[in-house]
Amino acid sequence: MLVTGGGGFLGSHVVARLRADGVDPFVARRRDHDLTVAADVERLFADARPELVIHLAAEVGGIGANRANPGRYWYANLMMGAHVLEQARVHDVAKTVLLGTICAYPKFAPVPFREDDLWNGYPEETNAPYGVAKKSVLVGAQGYREQYGLRTAYLLPADQGLTAALRTQATRMPLAVRIEADDALAYALTRLPATYAACASVLSEAARMAPGFAPAHRALGMQLLKAGAWDDAIRELETYLSLAQGASDRAYAQMYLDEARKRREAK
Repeated sequence: MLVTGGGGFLGSHVVARLRADGVDPFVARRRDHDLTVAADVERLFADARPELVIHLAAEVGGIGANRANPGRYWYANLMMGAHVLEQARVHDVAKTVLLGTICAYPKFAPVPFREDDLWNGYPEETNAPYGVAKKSVLVGAQGYREQYGLRTAYLLPADQGLTAALRTQATRMPLAVRIEADDALAYALTRLPATYAACASVLSEAARMAPGFAPAHRALGMQLLKAGAWDDAIRELETYLSLAQGASDRAYAQMYLDEARKRREAK
């Protein structure tokens, strides 16, 4: 068995679980095999000789990193997926499991997300290069199955444990500090469809704890926008716009505020 990304947050847990079940996978690490380089992936498959591949490797970050590296994230994730699929075909791998991303869903997909909605719109702009690359790998997997008979599975993960952990901390001021320090965390909460109500509750409490805390207002506004609560969404997004720092953040806030107003007028 080959696991790519086995040293990452998710991959390390998968590898630990496999080993606990008596399976010792070949764990690919970037220092040994750069999956964006075709020759490295050829060498990896020759070394590992896998019957099963679990492809978890990815290049992704929070909002700031996504803005700074849209080209790199599109290229790296597309190339990694394409190379893994091709070598799985060449080596006649029995099954290849590919990890997708919730960021591939349309920006305003109904909550909770459904797989049928995956292609019903364009992803949120800051996530689009990463999300579209991952969706392209899904198309590649479908094509390889149809043409070559390659057995693949494509998983779209959603974290249902994070919100419970945050709810435990929501009565303490450090929650606001934590989200402020990691802007991506607040945004990520808006993309967990299975835990919508709990996310909204946690973010609402964070906003009350720190009224001047812009990311909490943005995240809560996004939740309300997805839920169709236009007036409340507009109030939160207006607050976010008034607190946003820098031209790009203000433009980002204005984009969602305009969308909320347009949807309210169209209802």
